[in-house]
Amino acid sequence: MLKVFNTLTKKKERFTFLHTEIINIYVCGVTVYDLCHIGHARTFLVFDIIIRYLEHIGYKVFYLRNITDIDDKIIDKANQHKEPVNFFVERMIKFMNEDFLSLNLKIPNCQPRVTECMADIISAIDILLKNKYAYINDNKDVLFSINRYKNYGSLSHRIKNYFYDELISHFSSNLNNSDDFVLWKHNINRSDPFWTSPWGPGRPGWHIECSAIIHKFFKNRLNIHGGGIDLLFPHHENEITQLKSLNDSFSVPFWVHIGMVIINNQKMSKSLSNTIFIRNLLKKYDSEVIRYYILLTHYRHPLLFSKKKLCLSKNILNKIYTSILNCTVIDVVPIDYEIKIRNVFKNQFYTAMNNDFNTPQACSILQKLSQYINKIKKSNIFLANVLAYDLISLGNILGLLYHKPKNFLFPNYRKSMIDIIIVKELVSMRNVYRLDKKWHLADIIRQKLLTLGVIVEDHYSNSTYKFINK
Repeated sequence: MLKVFNTLTKKKERFTFLHTEIINIYVCGVTVYDLCHIGHARTFLVFDIIIRYLEHIGYKVFYLRNITDIDDKIIDKANQHKEPVNFFVERMIKFMNEDFLSLNLKIPNCQPRVTECMADIISAIDILLKNKYAYINDNKDVLFSINRYKNYGSLSHRIKNYFYDELISHFSSNLNNSDDFVLWKHNINRSDPFWTSPWGPGRPGWHIECSAIIHKFFKNRLNIHGGGIDLLFPHHENEITQLKSLNDSFSVPFWVHIGMVIINNQKMSKSLSNTIFIRNLLKKYDSEVIRYYILLTHYRHPLLFSKKKLCLSKNILNKIYTSILNCTVIDVVPIDYEIKIRNVFKNQFYTAMNNDFNTPQACSILQKLSQYINKIKKSNIFLANVLAYDLISLGNILGLLYHKPKNFLFPNYRKSMIDIIIVKELVSMRNVYRLDKKWHLADIIRQKLLTLGVIVEDHYSNSTYKFINK
């Protein structure tokens, strides 16, 4: 039984939806004022895996991820680049789609832009005004009054002093709270993009965008709402506040939040100039290496950026791909004791994923299965071939092992250019390191040989090698 940690209740809960029910998932998308970074990669990659797993175990999923294509930061960046806002936005969305495609992320069923939903946003604000949840201030901005919503803080667990709020409401029903947030920003600079509304020209606040889009597409119920943990407060708190104020029967049973990316003991931030862009990472690492690296940390924990761990992920994937390199991948039913072996690895994998999508544990199962394949290749190649099928199938659930092994291991392989003498010297040097138990140095040489299209096989007293033809 799948269990998922719910931010709303702060505990793991059973995922009890019927398989006949479509699982609606909404994830807060990108504000396209710059290139996408590793924080975006982590959030959307985690939900990519959640969706892959839900579909694998029999659910149908409707996945919606919005695009914020109008915002103060977008306008400022467009002005810096001296280009029209719409041109700048189209370019950033193009780069975003390229990056996400390169990461092999599933394409959402729907990806609405804020500017495409302006009528829905204006309609939602109008309802909030009529229901007295919002007001117009002296600057002609429309604000949400959080004193009007008694459960404010229930999602982020930041509880207000309701006794004080109710006391002061007796003295002034129009008293504004400093925490009230903007629903509609009155346009002063007419050179900036704006839309007409019953309250004058302007553009929407950030929080109402998501609420209006959710209200439009999902009406009364959304199964899973997700995003980075940095969005929990105030963005998601304000979102659910608006949604419940628009429709009191609206519900979101599960809230799933992804941990931050930490670089040199600091949160990754544009203001700290420590941003790592996806496309720069992809110049150095295969997309599956980046994916595996992200999966080695549980999604709710902070991800400590580490080039060393990226290299470790590459080495692990090299070993996994090497284990299936010479296998003839087949899916047939072996004899009873072999079925039990298959089920051991499968059950361990599913147990890990059913425990709040525990990808670090699931990845360790892939490694163990890979090691077992290597162990039995010579004694039982038939079972090795069957287990290779299982390894690839389980890896695919995590978005891994989509490459042909030879293409992953030897992307630049040219046998005619390899100097046999150099290969022999490297193998000999590696044998010396193994005898001296300098395993780290021996492993470095193994990886170097792999890039040359040479696979090393270790024996008790020495190592042998062979060339792999593409």
